[in-house]
Amino acid sequence: MGSGIAQVSASAGFKTILYDLNEEAIQKAKSKLEKDLQTLVDKQKINSEKKQAVLDQIYFTSSTNDCVADLIIEAVVEKIEVKVSLFNQLAQINSNETIFASNTSSLPVSEIAKHVLIPERVAGLHFFNPAPIMKLVEVVKAEQTSQEVLDKLVALTKTFGKTPVVCKDSPGFIVNRVARPYYIEALRLVEEGISDFETIDRLLESRGFKMGPFKLMDLIGNDVNYAVSCSVYEQLNQPERLKPSYIQKEKVEKGELGKKTGKGYYSLPAKTGN
Repeated sequence: MGSGIAQVSASAGFKTILYDLNEEAIQKAKSKLEKDLQTLVDKQKINSEKKQAVLDQIYFTSSTNDCVADLIIEAVVEKIEVKVSLFNQLAQINSNETIFASNTSSLPVSEIAKHVLIPERVAGLHFFNPAPIMKLVEVVKAEQTSQEVLDKLVALTKTFGKTPVVCKDSPGFIVNRVARPYYIEALRLVEEGISDFETIDRLLESRGFKMGPFKLMDLIGNDVNYAVSCSVYEQLNQPERLKPSYIQKEKVEKGELGKKTGKGYYSLPAKTGN
């Protein structure tokens, strides 16, 4: 997701810094970006000059000291304490005008903002996977987010060529709140032996869904999808209809995360990059 957001930003003409603590992850992200941009060249959606221009806009680094910008978008692990720690670390080296945006799928942005040094500069900016292709971006207003910050993020999202949808901070925001039954009911059908995941995918795709729930979970990552399900379930006071599935829990425990590991509900080419 991080490399995808960087591609969106650079393609829109912004100088972009792509940071990861792990140098190997940075190199994989660079290779993935080059590969993805070359695919666009091969499909004649961009030319070679545009590909190089996008790459030239991105500075790859594993040093937090390089992360000085007008806008910082985090796409790290779905743990509040990790996101807060990163934002506070970067707040020390950035100006008081810097905006801190979280790409969290479901964590309460207000809870993140509450522990960040300048809470009114914190908001949610939730891209969908794959970020360069998916048009929708949820712009999430935390309790502390200033109207100025919200307006700037909406305007920037449009500059990215995306469609911003503003929503208040709430469990799962809009899309992941609506999507929970899509995944959980499909998993429940398998749990109860009513059907298998391939049949469910095939049937739903035949009714107009671009991807069946199991293919989509493999694309997103079972670890991310399961974490979102758990987060929404807990924040909504554990309604039985949204109880996370033990099937997906087992997938996560086995490391069968989907495309990123090469195996999930399906066997897939392993995903590179961050």
